Amino acid sequence: MIIRPGTYTRPGSVFSVSPLVIWLSSLFIGVLASIPKILQLHITLTELMVDASIAFTYSLLIWYANLFSLPKFSNKAVDGSFFNIRLICSVVFGIFLMIVLVIAHQLLFPAYNFKSMLMMYQFRGILINLTTYMFLHLLYQSHRTQLMAIELERTRSDNLGAQFELLKQQVNPHFLFNSLSTLKSMIELGDPQSANFINKLSDFYRSTLENRKSDLITLSEELGILQAYFFLLKARFEEGISLDIRIHPSLYQSLIPPFTLQLLVENCVKHNVVSLVKPLHIMLYTTTENLVIENPLNLRKNPESSTQLGLENINQRYLHLLNQKIIIDNNNVLFTVKLPLIHEYPDH
Repeated sequence: MIIRPGTYTRPGSVFSVSPLVIWLSSLFIGVLASIPKILQLHITLTELMVDASIAFTYSLLIWYANLFSLPKFSNKAVDGSFFNIRLICSVVFGIFLMIVLVIAHQLLFPAYNFKSMLMMYQFRGILINLTTYMFLHLLYQSHRTQLMAIELERTRSDNLGAQFELLKQQVNPHFLFNSLSTLKSMIELGDPQSANFINKLSDFYRSTLENRKSDLITLSEELGILQAYFFLLKARFEEGISLDIRIHPSLYQSLIPPFTLQLLVENCVKHNVVSLVKPLHIMLYTTTENLVIENPLNLRKNPESSTQLGLENINQRYLHLLNQKIIIDNNNVLFTVKLPLIHEYPDH
C-alpha cells in the first residue's frame, strides 16, 4: 500500500509515501525523460546515462522536498487547494535545484555542454515537478478523506457505544419501586410466596450486576433473566399477565444483548392494559432468522411516561453488534418486534 499512516493528532497531520514508490517512479521518470536523446542518431551511452541521471536525481529530490513540506514534518496546517503557496515554493525550489544540478554535472562532465541546454532542462524539470506535486496532492487529499471518514465512523461508534452502555445499565426505577410495593403488600398479607419473591428479585438484580458489562450473553441466560423478571410481574399482576415461550432448546446457545427481552416485556406492560378483565398475553417464539416477541394491542388511556429510547436503543445495539436493524410491526391489532438471531459461528 502506498499511503502509510502513523501517529497523528489531527486529520491529515501524518502522511508518507513508500520509499520504494519514490525511487522507482524517479527511475522511471529519468528513463522517460531520456527518450528524446535515445531517438538521436549520434548519442553515446555515457551521454544518455548522464542525461538520465539529471532527471532521476531531480525527481528524487523533488519527491522528498514536496513530501517534507507536508504537516507531518512541518507541523503546519496545509491549504487543501491545488494552487497555493506550497506549489509556488515547490516550483521556485525546482528551478533553483535544476540550476545546481546542471552546474554540478557540468563540473563532473566538462566535455558536455549542459549550460547550453539549461532552458530545456528547466522546462523538463517544471513538468516533472508539477506531475509529482499533482500526484502527491491527490494522494494526500485521498488520505485526508479517508482519515475524516475514519474519524466520523469512530465518532459514530463512540456514540453508539455510549448508548449501548446506557441501555445495558438501564433498570427502570419505577419497576424497582413497584416491586418493593408488591413485596410490602405480600408481607402484610402473609403471602407464603414472599420469600420466593425476594429470591427472584435478588436473582434479577444480581444478573443485572453480572451482565451489565457484557455485549452479548446466551439466549438461555437471557431467558433466565426474563423468567426472574416475569415472576416479579406475575406476583404483581397475577392472572392479568401471561408469557408463552416457544423456543426450541437448540437455539438456547444463540446470542442476544443482555436485558433485551426484559426491556421488551417491560415495554409491553408500560403501554398496554394489564388487568384480570383484560389480561395481557405476551408470546415469545422464533422463526428461521428472528426471535419474535408479540402481544395484542390494548393500549392504556393514560400510559406511563416514555423516554422513547427503549426500542431505538435496542435497534442501535443490533446495528452496533450485527449491522442489522430490528423489525417493528404495528398493525393496530398486534405489536411485534423481531430480533435477528445471533450465532457464534456462521454455520450455527
